[in-house]
Amino acid sequence: MLELAVLGSLNETPLHGYELRKRLNALLGMFRAFSYGSLYPCLRQLLINGLIAEEPPEDGDTATQSDVAPPLTGRRSKIVYKITAEGKERLQELLTQSGPSSWEDESFGVHFAFFRLTEAEVRLRILEGRRSRLEERLDAVRTALARTRERLDSYTLELQRHGLESVEREVRWLNELIDTERAQAVRARAERAQAQSAEPVPDESNE
Repeated sequence: MLELAVLGSLNETPLHGYELRKRLNALLGMFRAFSYGSLYPCLRQLLINGLIAEEPPEDGDTATQSDVAPPLTGRRSKIVYKITAEGKERLQELLTQSGPSSWEDESFGVHFAFFRLTEAEVRLRILEGRRSRLEERLDAVRTALARTRERLDSYTLELQRHGLESVEREVRWLNELIDTERAQAVRARAERAQAQSAEPVPDESNE
């Protein structure tokens, strides 16, 4: 998840370590508590694997104490990180993943944040998988609640109801997104068919 978030962010623009931290915090903080201590080991591994590269600071680009990120190489300069060609390939590979891991609470939000870079078929599979996972969760919670309702106090019941309502809202939201994706796919197919039918037929009379 963090690898996808870093590569996806750097795919948009090269970033200083401090800027990257702020962007990732805004992105990942919505879905989980983001630990800065996990970022720099990730960056170090991406550098080793050749998926990102360091750019030296520009002339006159001095960093204040608040801008200096924990150095990876012992330097205290304002290093810029950029994605490499290999990193772009790895990003595309990550964006094609639509299995169960992409449906989970932590991973889904990050995948969704980069849906603009993701193919339509993959987006639809992830949305449908996420909906299926939440529907399974709803069934399990409702079953457990029906069995234990009489033994729960009013506050615990309210907490259970709040959780159910939150998941039900997300399922409704996913239904809307899935309907939109399907409608867009139908329009795209119709437009391709129309474009193909409008192509001129080769004149074989002169052959």
